[in-house]
Amino acid sequence: MATQWICTTAAEPWKTCVPAAELGPCGLADTGQRDQTWRGFGGCFNELGWIALQALTPSARTRVLRSLFAPRQDSCRFRSCRVPLGANDYAETWYSHNETDGDFAMKQFSIERDRKYLLPYLRAALAIQPDLTLFASPWSPPSWMKSPKSYNYGTLVWTDQHRAAYALYLLRFVQAYRAEGLPVTAIHVQNEPNSDQKFPSCLWTGPQMRDFIRDNLGPRFQRAKVDCEIWAGTIERGDYNAWGNTIFSDERCRRFVTGMSFQWAGKDQVQRMRMSWPEVPLIQSESECGAGDNSWSDAMHTFDLLWHYLSNGVEAYTYWNMILPPGGMSTWGWKQNAMVTVDPQTRRVTYTPEFYVMKHLSRFVKAGARRICLSGPWTGNSLAFENPNGTVVVAVQNPHAAGRDFAFTGATGTVGGCLPPSSLNTFVMSA
Repeated sequence: MATQWICTTAAEPWKTCVPAAELGPCGLADTGQRDQTWRGFGGCFNELGWIALQALTPSARTRVLRSLFAPRQDSCRFRSCRVPLGANDYAETWYSHNETDGDFAMKQFSIERDRKYLLPYLRAALAIQPDLTLFASPWSPPSWMKSPKSYNYGTLVWTDQHRAAYALYLLRFVQAYRAEGLPVTAIHVQNEPNSDQKFPSCLWTGPQMRDFIRDNLGPRFQRAKVDCEIWAGTIERGDYNAWGNTIFSDERCRRFVTGMSFQWAGKDQVQRMRMSWPEVPLIQSESECGAGDNSWSDAMHTFDLLWHYLSNGVEAYTYWNMILPPGGMSTWGWKQNAMVTVDPQTRRVTYTPEFYVMKHLSRFVKAGARRICLSGPWTGNSLAFENPNGTVVVAVQNPHAAGRDFAFTGATGTVGGCLPPSSLNTFVMSA
C-alpha cells in the first residue's frame, strides 16, 4: 500500500511526512458503509478578486489561478464554483442586468457589465480547468422590481407581472452565459433570503420561494427547454420547517426543484433535510468569511465547517472569496478572509491558511468519490472518501495543543502516526 501523508500547521503550510511503520491501537476505522457521492469543491468568482489579480504580471496571475484550478498540478483542483447574478457585496459597484424600469419583456437585458470583470475571470479559470461548472445566484433583483426600489433591503414586488418578469430575467442570464460558452448548470433562487442587508439583498419567505419555483421559474425554464437546474437556496437560517420542509413537501414544486443549498446558520437545517429527504441533493454554497485576519484559528474553524457539512451529506463545498487584497475589505465596510491575497502595492501573493485547508481535501477528493462512514474516537475530527479509482483519502484534524497518536484502518491496511499539535493532516492510500 503506497501512502502519502500531508500535514499543515500554523508554521508549516504544506509538509510531506512519512507514515509510521508500526502503529498502535486503531483510532479510526472504515465501517464499510458509503454515503453521498461527491460533486466537487470550489469558490465564488467576485469582481474584487479579478481586480486584485490585475496588480500582477500575466504570468504571475496565471500561477495564482493554476494554484486554484489546475486539474493535474499541485493545486486545489476546483471545478464546481459559484458566480453572482448581478452585483453582490464584492462587486466593484452595484448593478443588475436590466435597470430599465417597466421592461417586463426584458428587451433591455444585457450582461455587458460582466465583460469588465466576471467574464475575463471566468474565462481565465476555464482555460486552466475546462471541466469547470458554475451555479449562479442573485443577491438582488433589478432595483425597479423591488419595494422599495433599491438594490439593498426590500422585497420583490409580489404581483403576477413582476414574478413572471423576474423568472424571465433569470432565464435570460442562463441563456446569455451559455451563449458566451460559460456553463451555468444551476440557478439558486436568492442569496440569503432571510437577511435584509446593507449590500444587495432581497427578502423572501419559504412559501414565496416555493410558489415562485412552482408557478413561475420552473414553468418558464421548462417552456424554454433550458438544461439548467433550479435549486432552493442559498439558505442562511436554520428553520427547517420554514424552508426545506415547506418547499419539498409541495409535490408540484418538487417537479422543478433539484436540490437545496446552505450557508452560515443554514447549516443547522442540513441534518434534518438529509434525514427527511435523503434523495434530495444538498450543497454548501458559501463558507463563513472571518474578519480579514486570515488566521490559523480561521483555518481550523473552516475544517470544522467542512466536517459538519460533509458528515451530514452535502455533495459540494464552496469557499467564498478565493482572491482579495490583504484585509479583504468589502464595498460596505466588512473585512473578510480569502484563500489568496494579492497586495496591490508590493504585488506580493500570499496563500493563507484557509487555502491549505481547502487543498487538504480538494487536491485529493475527486468528483464521483463516495464518503466513507467512519467509527472510532477520531470520527468527530475526520473525513474520509473513496475515489472512483479506489484511492482512499482521510483528512484528520488534531485540535489539541500536544501531538496525538493516530491510526486509520481500512480495507487496504492501517496507516497513521503522531499528528503534530494543532494540525490538519491528509493521508492518501492507493488501492
